Amino acid sequence: MGKKETFLNYINEGYTTKGDFIPIGAAMLDGETVTGAHVNIPLKTLNRHGLIAGATGTGKTKSLQVLAENLSDKGIPVLLMDIKGDLSGLAQPSPGHPKIDERHAKIGLPFEAKSFPVELLTLSEQDGVRLRATVSEFGPVLLSRILDLSETQTGVVAVLFQYCDDNKLPILDLKDFKKILHYATNEGKEEFTKAYGRISTASTGAILRKIIELEQQGADLFFGETSFDVDDLLRIDEDGRGYINIIRLTDIQDRPKLFSTFMLSLLAEIYSTFPEQGDSDRPELILFIDEAHLIFNEASKPLLNQIESIVKLIRSKGVGLYFVTQNPTDVPEAVLGQLGLKIQHALRAFTAKDRKTIKLTAQNYPDSEYYDTTEVLTSLGIGEALVSALSEKGRPTPLAATMMRAPMSRMDVLTDIELSNLISKSQLVKKYNETVDRESAYELLNEKIKHAEAEEAKEKAKQEREALKRAESKRRTTTTRRSTRMNPIVKVLTSATFIRSVFGILTKLMKK
Repeated sequence: MGKKETFLNYINEGYTTKGDFIPIGAAMLDGETVTGAHVNIPLKTLNRHGLIAGATGTGKTKSLQVLAENLSDKGIPVLLMDIKGDLSGLAQPSPGHPKIDERHAKIGLPFEAKSFPVELLTLSEQDGVRLRATVSEFGPVLLSRILDLSETQTGVVAVLFQYCDDNKLPILDLKDFKKILHYATNEGKEEFTKAYGRISTASTGAILRKIIELEQQGADLFFGETSFDVDDLLRIDEDGRGYINIIRLTDIQDRPKLFSTFMLSLLAEIYSTFPEQGDSDRPELILFIDEAHLIFNEASKPLLNQIESIVKLIRSKGVGLYFVTQNPTDVPEAVLGQLGLKIQHALRAFTAKDRKTIKLTAQNYPDSEYYDTTEVLTSLGIGEALVSALSEKGRPTPLAATMMRAPMSRMDVLTDIELSNLISKSQLVKKYNETVDRESAYELLNEKIKHAEAEEAKEKAKQEREALKRAESKRRTTTTRRSTRMNPIVKVLTSATFIRSVFGILTKLMKK
């Protein structure tokens, strides 16, 4: 048996599955595609997370597109983070091309052009389904980690949330939270000190500065109602295909804090609401996080710990996370070690640092008698990748340099008219795009302050009236005492001695 036949058996044995799977391409040997050496990814292990990496222009986005399409065809919903704005073409079929036919002939898979059910979502003012969450839904722990607060400041946030719970004050948006921060050390200082202990103005000032920093990245658009229900990510169309939900993020590339805030809130909500999946044969939802370095580069240590915990735990809910980035080193080792599927496109060695990175990257893949991994990483062509997956039994599959299949949908963006038509047909736009600003902590505390001020003014007026009454009473008393006091001259003229003297004088005069 020749080398090619031995290699074909080696790949087929490693990638043959009993259950359902996604065929992503065919393995290559010595730079040539081995027709029929199909690289299949079992659905059963897709909730074990993954990585799609490679230099710019090597085909990462197309690999993401291929996985999303095939997942949708299998009835599995997908959520894509579209930071570069080049994924909306999933809603339209591929126009086809002779090079696509040539590629699929080499792979040994038929090519079918088709469109997929797509829902466009947005965190900003772009058109699409508005994604929002309330501050209360974040909770004090997650909010503190996002804001990178100290232990003392985290304690203050916990007290503020407890006060709002105790007093039935909903914290819906950032203006609610800023209001309660101000109230705790000003109008409500005495109330807080009595019930929860004194709150430092230095702590509330530091928290407020972090809130303002988040606001400057556009978070005021994200926090509020109507909150997005993560169950709406699990929709299936009338043909049994999972919806591909695309979050349009082209206008927040320079606002990584908002991006990481959204990602963590979404993952936390999914983990808290989705039921335990157990050892299922298929995932419930797959998330692709493009430009993943935007999360990790800006994340604080507590935030990284939170991400690591979620990556470990969320797969039990049947949810798979796939990080898309230029280099595997963009992903922390603690997270990288949790990823079962790795699709590594070519890396370019222009500097000594690049060569060192490539050597480190090669160490993340199983050894293979058929490949020099370091050399293959720099020689892969566009649409080719090193693939390492998990078999149905959870074991690593053979390392395969793979000619990736082409996307069935358009490898380009939708036109403005196509975007408008797609959004106009959305049922979720009607559900989520109306801004709701119901009575919450901001309004209720303002009302409470106004009531307190009115009561204070009323009490002050009462005290002033009583003071006036006391002054008037005192004046009257003084006047009465003065009116009853006899004039000294009158007192002399009316005295008995004076009268007797006058009477005696008059008697003497009469006798004369």
